[in-house]
Amino acid sequence: MTRIIFLFALLAFMGGAGQSLAQERKPSHCISLAQSVPGLQFVQPARYFEPLPDADTVRINYVDHAMFLLETAGGLTVATDYTGFMGTSNFAPDIVTMNNAHDSHWTGYPDPNIAHVLKGWRTNGVPADIRLDLGEMLVRNVTTDIRSRWGGEPVTDGNSIFIFEVGGMCIGHLGHLHHEPSAEQYAAIGRLDIVMAPVDGGMTIDRASLIRMLTRMRASIVIPMHWFGPSNLDLFLQNMADDFDIVRFESSFLETSLKKLPGRPTVMVLDPLYLRDPE
Repeated sequence: MTRIIFLFALLAFMGGAGQSLAQERKPSHCISLAQSVPGLQFVQPARYFEPLPDADTVRINYVDHAMFLLETAGGLTVATDYTGFMGTSNFAPDIVTMNNAHDSHWTGYPDPNIAHVLKGWRTNGVPADIRLDLGEMLVRNVTTDIRSRWGGEPVTDGNSIFIFEVGGMCIGHLGHLHHEPSAEQYAAIGRLDIVMAPVDGGMTIDRASLIRMLTRMRASIVIPMHWFGPSNLDLFLQNMADDFDIVRFESSFLETSLKKLPGRPTVMVLDPLYLRDPE
């Protein structure tokens, strides 16, 4: 009984200590199911860094391969699977996430102006365990294994699925995923509203396993990445068309919020575009 009382007291203290941060971020529903609200609103072409329409809107820019730039209304910026090159712009994001399965997903020389460099792989025998709370956004990870490059034993915890909780939404980036998550990993990931998924069909997770995974997740928006050419992308879209709507954007970005998510799960295809400074 004494131990239970102590735990309740500790939780109450922790809740009070984090109250100021929690008030700055709309609570997400990653670990609970929520009904999607139909009516995603498409936007006119715009450059990155233009103001977002409201406090809960997030802009997702597809930069290249597995690299996206996420922008929040409060000005936070995150680059996923950061390689060190995002284009001709001198811009440095606040946060970068990296996975070292291949050099197209990480760099050993990140820009020193980046405040938070988050490595998604096991280091010195210790799995990556990330929970970065910046008030407006929470960044966390769930590790997965990867195949050895030389055909040996799998590399335990060599990849991270990074999850960004912002504006009440849960946005997941699967990284260099090589296998379908276990039941425990599905539970740790929780409910995703938006997911960036590698669709090459071989170098990462095989196509059948990926489609089974995405069908189970039922995210409102799936953004394909890691194409290796239009044929891989087209095969993925054909296999998804029965259960998901397909929308091809004629731009490199989309803007959305929890209220604007589509009511039916939708694959949204973005054209990658390197960043350049506004003229």
